[in-house]
Amino acid sequence: MSALPPLALYVHVPWCVRKCPYCDFNSHGVGYGADLPEDTYLQALLADLDADLPLADGRELVSIFIGGGTPSLMSADFYRRFIAELRLRLPLAEDIEITLEANPGTVEHDRFEGYREAGINRLSLGIQSFQSSQLAALGRIHSGNDAKHAFEQARDAGFDNINLDLMHGLPGQDPALAEDDLQQALALGPDHLSWYQLTLEPNTEFHSHPPALPEEETLWKIQDKGHDQLEAAGFHRYEISAYSRPGREARHNLNYWTFGDYLGIGAGAHGKLSRPGRQGLEIERRWKSRQPEAYLRRLNDPRGFVAGHQRIPEQDLVLEFAMNTLRLVEGVPSDTWVRHTGRSLEQLERSLKEARKKGLLVEDPSHLRASAQGLLFLNDLLAMVSDD
Repeated sequence: MSALPPLALYVHVPWCVRKCPYCDFNSHGVGYGADLPEDTYLQALLADLDADLPLADGRELVSIFIGGGTPSLMSADFYRRFIAELRLRLPLAEDIEITLEANPGTVEHDRFEGYREAGINRLSLGIQSFQSSQLAALGRIHSGNDAKHAFEQARDAGFDNINLDLMHGLPGQDPALAEDDLQQALALGPDHLSWYQLTLEPNTEFHSHPPALPEEETLWKIQDKGHDQLEAAGFHRYEISAYSRPGREARHNLNYWTFGDYLGIGAGAHGKLSRPGRQGLEIERRWKSRQPEAYLRRLNDPRGFVAGHQRIPEQDLVLEFAMNTLRLVEGVPSDTWVRHTGRSLEQLERSLKEARKKGLLVEDPSHLRASAQGLLFLNDLLAMVSDD
């Protein structure tokens, strides 16, 4: 019987102050000073978790990620109560990583201290840019100084593992502005940087009314120079858009990218669970009611919180696995590929040879590993390795 992969937990908090025009996540703007239903949402999260507990199959949690929305709109006491209840339900790894997404302008020093005392040990600050013009174009509610102040307060509150989310390829951005954003971020001394290009996602305001974005040549310059800038500062790239100091890789995201399992609770949360099947592990994806009001009504609904579920068909498993593992700079060990997909490398030989010929795949007998060009054109590589 195939061993089950590690298990993580994703917790979704759907509210934010204002919906950003580029955001395609399940987030719902409530304005400043909104009175959020913390007690009711906590009850719903715990009931949602209780219903999913059999899916854990006795595994401990290796990581928890609290995303949104803007999870830092919720009080420290909300997370203290949640984590205390969680510990009564599931074993947590001794060195568990518990990440909270926070936006500058929605937190202050006392709240950071409260989050740390609640058990949260990693922060992900949504900076996006330090430039006033770019922040305004993105619809952000904070300034560059707010971002720096939030980082300093988090450090002062005891957080020694902080990620900064930073975008590039922004409206009106040139290579000099992108370089300055990275310089300001690096000057703060973060432990991890998520540095990724703005994309116009469906069902967003930017998709309906696209802003003027930099030309492709400018985007290449920004990316090449930024990569060199980050590596020179001691950050190593371990995923397409993730850079970290040694030992500070995001364990929760690594669990995603190595095809680990995760429970998903909260409005619109998704989960991925493995089950032993006749020919190895079978994979099922599950998702919860998306609208916050509908999710809260499920608290008293005998149907529970699951809005839908789907087993990944065997013919789609290669693509699902590749979409995650080939994002990693080190790729995936060849034997792991075979174990998870049921497809031998001999079956892929024609596609692998073509991918190497096009410079998308590195010559490495022990790993399937995208080249630098393959990471840039990952969709092309995915199409090739999942087509045989």
